[in-house]
Amino acid sequence: MISCICLGPKRSGKTHLLKALQDNDLIDETSYSTPTIGTNIYNIVFPTNTHGEDAMKPKPPPPPPNEANTAEGVGQKKSKQLPPLKSIRILEIGGAMAPIWRQYFDDVKKLMYVVDTSNLCQISAAGVLFYSILAEPRLQKVRILLVLSKMDYAYRQMRNEALLMMQMSKLQKEIRQKVTIIEVSPVTKVGFDLIYNWLKIP
Repeated sequence: MISCICLGPKRSGKTHLLKALQDNDLIDETSYSTPTIGTNIYNIVFPTNTHGEDAMKPKPPPPPPNEANTAEGVGQKKSKQLPPLKSIRILEIGGAMAPIWRQYFDDVKKLMYVVDTSNLCQISAAGVLFYSILAEPRLQKVRILLVLSKMDYAYRQMRNEALLMMQMSKLQKEIRQKVTIIEVSPVTKVGFDLIYNWLKIP
């Protein structure tokens, strides 16, 4: 079962992004992806540590045992925290299939929505399409990631401008879901650490 799907308008950069997340060396300035007709599945294995950050972090000492923090002392079992995921399968659904995206919303736990910040004509329309997704009853408890892609382009819209064009301030007041927003470039790999961390959450 695939619990994460990736959506976005046509030519928003979904394929480029997922290929780069799957293999960091696969995408560069010369890479080109054809528009997805139908669907693609990507298996993304997370890096064990990102730029050595995990190895640098000191581990906190374990709490001393006492009656206050033992199950016998409080008469309750501690809630078990799930470990971070080590890999994830993502289903990419082509932008041309937007009219039938709803057919793929069952059993979804995470949803990535990719917007091309260099396409001025598309950003506002992408916001309308995004709202229609967030209004879907089956997605009310789903983790949502808004990816502002192609941030390496010189003629891109900056984060605040892109969010203004998508009317995100107004949108977030009307929806139940919390939307995580990340700026990304599949070429320079900016924002990849944040995406990996978001995807790792069980």
